[in-house]
Amino acid sequence: MAGVVHIPWYATVFRADRFESGLELIAPLAIRYGATDYRVYRNRDDRYKFLQMATFEDKADFERYWYGDDFNDWRRDFSSWYQVPIIYTWNDMVFQGSLEHAANGGTA
Repeated sequence: MAGVVHIPWYATVFRADRFESGLELIAPLAIRYGATDYRVYRNRDDRYKFLQMATFEDKADFERYWYGDDFNDWRRDFSSWYQVPIIYTWNDMVFQGSLEHAANGGTA
């Protein structure tokens, strides 16, 4: 079943802008591991708080991304730029919509 993973990040003091640049390196690599999309949000009220999201058809593909060499190397390089622990959550896709979907009469 398709799902969206949520990865909450919290940057360490004075590193939020640099950490954003670091996320810009790792987030797109999810596509290489089978993600159909990815997004990274930065909280406006707390500029140290980030939410990384990616949609995968299979949780095993996400786990290849999360535990793979690319992410392990990234964590090694950026480990002092965010607070630990990082506890991701897997969310099953129940339904979705969009303006484009609505413009087509709600059909796929």
